[in-house]
Amino acid sequence: MLKSLKLRAILIFVFLFISIVYLVPNVVELQGAWTKYFPSEKIHLGLDLKGGMHLLLALDTKKLMDNMLDRKFNQLKDGMIREGIRFVGLDKRADSISVVIKADQREKFYNLLGKELPDMKVGASKTEGDSLVLDLSYSEKEIANMKDSAIHQALETIRNRIDQFGVSEPVIVQQGESNILVQLPGVKDPDRALELIGKTAQLEFKLVDEENAAKAGSGTIPEGDEQVMMKSRNRETGVTTTTPILLKKQALLTGDMLTDARVRIGGEFHNEPYVALEFNSEGARIFDRITGEAVGKRIAIVLDNTVYSAPVVRERISGGKASITGGFTPDEAKDLAIVLRAGALPAPVTVIQNITIGPTLGEDSIRKGVQAAVLGGLMVIVFMVYYYRASGIVADIALFLNLIFLLGAFTALRATMTLPGIAGIILTIGMGVDTNVLIFERIREELRLGKTVRAAVDGGYSKAWVTIFDAHITTLITTCILFMFGTGPIKGFAVTLAIGIIINLFTAVFGSKTIFDWILVKYKPRSLSI
Repeated sequence: MLKSLKLRAILIFVFLFISIVYLVPNVVELQGAWTKYFPSEKIHLGLDLKGGMHLLLALDTKKLMDNMLDRKFNQLKDGMIREGIRFVGLDKRADSISVVIKADQREKFYNLLGKELPDMKVGASKTEGDSLVLDLSYSEKEIANMKDSAIHQALETIRNRIDQFGVSEPVIVQQGESNILVQLPGVKDPDRALELIGKTAQLEFKLVDEENAAKAGSGTIPEGDEQVMMKSRNRETGVTTTTPILLKKQALLTGDMLTDARVRIGGEFHNEPYVALEFNSEGARIFDRITGEAVGKRIAIVLDNTVYSAPVVRERISGGKASITGGFTPDEAKDLAIVLRAGALPAPVTVIQNITIGPTLGEDSIRKGVQAAVLGGLMVIVFMVYYYRASGIVADIALFLNLIFLLGAFTALRATMTLPGIAGIILTIGMGVDTNVLIFERIREELRLGKTVRAAVDGGYSKAWVTIFDAHITTLITTCILFMFGTGPIKGFAVTLAIGIIINLFTAVFGSKTIFDWILVKYKPRSLSI
């Protein structure tokens, strides 16, 4: 008995020591040699406590489908030219591609379709003379898969951008079919963060139409061209202006072949920040070819339908390296490099909801939450001592251990504390009290039956255990469901409650029983103050 008691006491003190070690950085600012012996992590505060941004974004699925159809259109056109398939017409419609081929080209066309565009199906088809008219489109299942893939790609892209932006503990989750919830605790520059998250970052290299340059801004756009705006910044005044420029629609190279994008300063750019690009092997080969073919011509660097620069190609550029200039500020260049490095969004996103929570509101929430927890805890402590006398002190010690273990576990697991999380702590206090009430009432019943103090304590814990275990397990199952299907603050509440339930089983049953056993062994009381 004595040996078992010592082992249990050692276990409790070990857990207590570890919890206090993890809690130290939350109480004092460690410096110097102390940082080697104590963890540096503090309890992470959620959006409602720390302040920051709450965004609800909608992925433009219509634009997504348009982009996908554009790629398939160009892929089909290039494939038919490469394979020597004679076609009379090729047209892109709202949600399909119409192609007219010579009837004797059917087999070659279907072979190309199976090899290059296996995800597209042939819908309506008809014969017109010696020509065959085919309608290509996506199946409903394929459209659903593409949208699902796009939302996951958007989640990953936004997550990569935010990680490089330096926000700790962000919440980035899918909401509904095409919405994305983003919560950024502690963000001090919400406008810059919003610009970084929402930028589609579709990078393209296109030829400038020099022959029709004078028609830019006239409203007359030659066939095969498109008019976009070109940004330029005056180095002396810092004023940014935009002017129209005509480009060839066909992109020579796209940003999906980028492997790196870094901010550089100096060189031929007058000590201003610029973005240095590096392409993969295929991109380097294509860039080498297009610059060789475009010597003496201008190639525009287009990002999200805005031209940032359109330099004249002086010579063939090998090695797969390029640069984007535009009179950037350091922050602009850094953010541009981040979005290019993290990858492009599959389609534009629209901000549905934008809420900025100031740190003052968060501090007020923390203060009120702590006040509620302290007030609730004091009332519980007083009630337990009043109603259960000396045994109530044992319950209060177990409750104190519960809080220390809970906060220590929160810090060690790097969980995020939210306002609902504070509510979870208060609820855990209530459950701890409830557990002790069940045990103490069973002990009272045992004492009324005339049993000794030792037998009454053992019997009380034994008979209350099944009820306590059932109550905690059912609550734990509920918290798991909340965590799986909840978002943001709901998850914070679920995490706090789940950790609290597990710790409460340890402290309220194992911990308080150890204290009772120590009292019984040391003092051998004939009666129990309960």
